[in-house]
Amino acid sequence: MPDLISDFFDNPTSSLVTVRCSPWTKGNRVALIGDAAHAIVPFFGQGMNAGFEDVRVLCGLIDQATTTDGHTDWATIWAQYEHLRQPDANAIADLALQNFIEMRDLVADPNFQLRKKIEQHLHARYGSRFQSLYSLVTFSHTRYSEALHIGKLQDQLFDQILGIEGIAQRYNSPDLDGIYDTAMEAYEKELLVSINA
Repeated sequence: MPDLISDFFDNPTSSLVTVRCSPWTKGNRVALIGDAAHAIVPFFGQGMNAGFEDVRVLCGLIDQATTTDGHTDWATIWAQYEHLRQPDANAIADLALQNFIEMRDLVADPNFQLRKKIEQHLHARYGSRFQSLYSLVTFSHTRYSEALHIGKLQDQLFDQILGIEGIAQRYNSPDLDGIYDTAMEAYEKELLVSINA
């Protein structure tokens, strides 16, 4: 990078933007995909993944809507594509903005650090029954819209847990196991209710 110093000082910093638009399709002939439909800020590292997910969903819909004689029902494909992908695109946009705030404002906050320790403790105790929002978004096949909803339920769970007296000193103490079990049962019940809604 021979021109690093001049490049750094001479090139303006670009804006970071979120693109939300509707509709994504026009006249059963054109569809937006990837960043053209849903550009997001880079703070969750999911922009390219979201674009690849568009491709996977769209290809699956094309396969389903193409008959053996080669006829393709494009009107159905475009409607289903937009219906399936728009909620997830909006959700990952929200999640990326939330993660920016987290990285900018919260990483040094003692309550945030405590929450992260408790998240690790809950995952160690309950395994796949509890995954952090970051793990759900980054390392699972959970839809972004589901992850966003689960994150809101986790906020309620942690409001309850962080309200326990002396939690910072004893978050991993066995005497809290019963409280954690009760809180997890309520959390999982809310998850089931929302899934079935």
